[in-house]
Amino acid sequence: MQGRRAWLTVIGIGEDGYAGLGREARRALFAAAAVAGGARHLAMLPARMQARREPWPQPFSVEPLLALRATHERVCVLASGDPMFYGVGATLARHVAPGEMDVLPAPSSLSLAAARLGWALQETAVVSLVGRPLAGLWRHLYAGSRVLALSADGRTPAALAALLSAQGYGATRLTVFEHLGGSLERRIEGRADAWHADETAALNLVAFECEANGEAPARAWTLTPGLPDDAYLHDGQLTKRDVRALTLARLAPTPGALLWDVGAGSGSIGIEWMRAHPACRAIAIESNGERQRFIEHNRNALGVPALQLVAGRAPDALDGLAAPDAVFIGGGVTVPGVLETCWARLKSGGRLVANAVTVQSEAALVAWRAQHGGTLTRIGVGEAEPLGRFDTWRQALPVTLYEAVKP
Repeated sequence: MQGRRAWLTVIGIGEDGYAGLGREARRALFAAAAVAGGARHLAMLPARMQARREPWPQPFSVEPLLALRATHERVCVLASGDPMFYGVGATLARHVAPGEMDVLPAPSSLSLAAARLGWALQETAVVSLVGRPLAGLWRHLYAGSRVLALSADGRTPAALAALLSAQGYGATRLTVFEHLGGSLERRIEGRADAWHADETAALNLVAFECEANGEAPARAWTLTPGLPDDAYLHDGQLTKRDVRALTLARLAPTPGALLWDVGAGSGSIGIEWMRAHPACRAIAIESNGERQRFIEHNRNALGVPALQLVAGRAPDALDGLAAPDAVFIGGGVTVPGVLETCWARLKSGGRLVANAVTVQSEAALVAWRAQHGGTLTRIGVGEAEPLGRFDTWRQALPVTLYEAVKP
């Protein structure tokens, strides 16, 4: 780090406090004019340190810290464990150029928990429940899956145990680690369906390996696109399973990409887009109030509570939304301005995919293709159903799928 002109040093600190810091971290702290952090972390500093203590404001904001850049003072930030893993370092990196900030990490609580358990961290799902709903866990619940969950507070382990039991994983053994790496470290263990600790220390991490109840195996949704239709609450306005799988293949989700699901119905396309990768993002635009409730239920039940719901009708409801990497139009291609607005807002290189089942909507896509290019694909799906003593094919309505990549 020699020669770098960093005004900010972010220091990871463990439960062992100042005594566990290395020489470089201590040197940075004594050279700083100000040290920001939570009250718990600031209390770990020795009294002889002359730097101003700057507790984080409530509600949390990094703006007061960023304002110190103009003072040309050296500033330190204290953060738990590895500041770049679900920590304030990752937040600051969105505002501060790499040359302005040095990061000195400590072992994270996740690394310490994996070491205590003998788990390979790269083979373990990691979920933060700090400021996030418990529903984010559902996508990780499979027989044999190992999960490390960062708790929001001391009541999280009991809530997690109740969730596992309700999902058919009551036989799962939970391990709660309190104050990992410090003198107060403690380990609490028990089955989910017999969990005994209503509240633990606020600073805790929960580890578990899913085990289904023998008499009531849990239903686990696959990771591939095309979940069964009964995975969703809906009123019939649902992109059906086989067409949904083909549609998502054409949308081609990639990590971090943002999807607009226009006329979202039950939210199935946006939900399965987000299930493709933890970093995928989606916005569901839906005007019908009952279907908005379906989306809210389905996003939680299928483990993607971060799906953003915009209540409104396109194209007006699209104003002010972040530019998408992909757009799916499941309904509304005949509404004036919908195709035009989606195409205009779509990023260069992004994909526009639209499905049509009526003659009028198909005609709109044919006309659009004549102007903007792209491909049209007719999808026909039939299922065998009883007819007297025999079976026959029942054909679903054919779907016309349009796909285009914006230059």
